[in-house]
Amino acid sequence: MKKYVAYGIGAALVDTEIKVTNEELAQMKVEKGLMTLVDEARQAELLAHLKGHLVKASHASGGSAGNSMIATSQFGGRTFMSCKVAADIDGDIYLADLAAAGVDHCLNGAREAGTTGKCLVLITGDAERSMNTFLGISETLSPEQLDADAIAASEYLYIEGYLVTSPTGRAAAVKARELAQAAGVKTSLSFSDPGMVEFFRDGMKEIVGAGVDLVFCNEAEALGWGETDRLDVAIERLKRVAKSFVITRGAEGAITYDGNEQIDIPPHRVQAVDSNGAGDMFAGAFLYAISRGENFATAGRFASLAAGKIVANYGPRLPSAEYPALRAEFFGD
Repeated sequence: MKKYVAYGIGAALVDTEIKVTNEELAQMKVEKGLMTLVDEARQAELLAHLKGHLVKASHASGGSAGNSMIATSQFGGRTFMSCKVAADIDGDIYLADLAAAGVDHCLNGAREAGTTGKCLVLITGDAERSMNTFLGISETLSPEQLDADAIAASEYLYIEGYLVTSPTGRAAAVKARELAQAAGVKTSLSFSDPGMVEFFRDGMKEIVGAGVDLVFCNEAEALGWGETDRLDVAIERLKRVAKSFVITRGAEGAITYDGNEQIDIPPHRVQAVDSNGAGDMFAGAFLYAISRGENFATAGRFASLAAGKIVANYGPRLPSAEYPALRAEFFGD
């Protein structure tokens, strides 16, 4: 057994969630359902416009890979996170959340001056989340933040596709994949957002390289990668770069492919209020399940259950006590 189930690399962000209407999104010229990179001034402008809209989960650590590593850890599988936060209050919040979840990380030394990344998550009544992200110091995440020994001590490397937007972040993702492959560690990648596949395609191809062991994506990202409007065609094109993959489909469930068999995973139906973090939870739960030796069908059902719990609540994560309870409910241990 390896020391870690997964080694994650991605942007460290502190989320602020705000409930909005579709009309307000239009007024603010925010693209619904996507992640948009913004500067600090634009983020402040949006916050000023929406003053008074804060919901319960108004301030929590986020970031795609971080959410997934926290989920895997909370279910009982050790994880490691490579990221970058500044020497500020939000950086303190982020590191405290990693420590509380038992996630090891690369930030044990002095932190640089600057601003920790922030994500403004706008939630509409249909539970869709629209993200406006100021990367802050996360934009300078680089190969320097990698820990080769921790990568080698992991069963899986988990790369957040959002890293493709930063030259140094992309370089870190490529280097991490190379280190993992040299050490015989399985590689996994989340496409993260349809915009990452559409607008940063060459960079995403660079991260993928000759291929990875496991891809996590949603249906829109799969279609974007396949440059098609047919899911069956997208699936065949995913097989060219991934030995296995998971395609999440929201209320339609998910599709898993383990390298031999394609399996439809039924949805876990809930009253959705907030989709923020659902894909991250799915990936974290899935990695935990396969680390137990479960097959893709079982891992997919567990991940669907866990993601369903997320969308039924505000915020990207569950209270800590609910993770072992969910594991016991599903696996009986």
